[in-house]
Amino acid sequence: MRHDRHFVDELTNHAITGVGQMIAVDQIETNREQPRSAIGDLTDLAASIRRHGVLEPLLVRRQADSQAKFQLIAGERRFHAAIEAGLIEVPCIEMTATDQEALELALIENLQRKDLTPFEEAEGFRSLVEKYAYSHENVATAVGKSRSSVTESLKLLEIPPGIRDLCRHADITAKSLLLLVARARSIEDMELLVQEIAEKSLDREAARFLSQQVRDDPPGSVGSPRSQPSSDSPDSGQRFKPLRLRFRESSDAPVHLSLSIRRPDVSRDEVIRTLEALIAQLRSGDLDGELAKRSASARASE
Repeated sequence: MRHDRHFVDELTNHAITGVGQMIAVDQIETNREQPRSAIGDLTDLAASIRRHGVLEPLLVRRQADSQAKFQLIAGERRFHAAIEAGLIEVPCIEMTATDQEALELALIENLQRKDLTPFEEAEGFRSLVEKYAYSHENVATAVGKSRSSVTESLKLLEIPPGIRDLCRHADITAKSLLLLVARARSIEDMELLVQEIAEKSLDREAARFLSQQVRDDPPGSVGSPRSQPSSDSPDSGQRFKPLRLRFRESSDAPVHLSLSIRRPDVSRDEVIRTLEALIAQLRSGDLDGELAKRSASARASE
């Protein structure tokens, strides 16, 4: 269906629920409750609309208490791309929907396209739970997911905003990895997991093992005995798991050091050389920018 008036006849002939019409873009306002927080790059979509038109109508509902006559239910990216493409009106299907139904439709449309981030999806679920008293089962039924998947998504909201930013900057988008971060016992451990997942490109299994180590090690401990290979095992080297040494000068010290040993044959001299290289970078100022960024993220998460 292109951005001309032929699609109205199509809607009428096929008896689709709702009223199809062309609506001026200045008569449509977006819905602040819709789950998408970032529109993303619209260049390609706008170019496609210039060439082919809006191929799928937007969903809107009429409103009486606003300067704009219609509120957008679904089609946020298409709407903004159409404006960018220079269209003055867009094809729409007008529907009668309550606030609750409008949010549900917006969620369903976005989820079907699988283009929401895990955090956007979770925020949308939370809106249904907190504003409209949905149970996790009700949310699952509304959006076509399992109840456990909905519960896991809501668990992600326990990650503080500052740590969410770190995840985004580290390009950690897999829900399975984000859940490991959410289940960490402190903000400090969350940040440690994010750093390790990003720097070591850990997959889900490796990240799960690391998160278990972090949970098992008490704060200030220097490694976990169960993470060390048994010396009397003939193949202990093959079964070696990454060993983590953690050090804090005192319980209230502002700096907590964490050192990962990735193979069983690391010598004391190699550890010393690694620490000396870190000290040299600190003294030269090479890490000043990174320290400032981490400090700002920590303040934002408080």
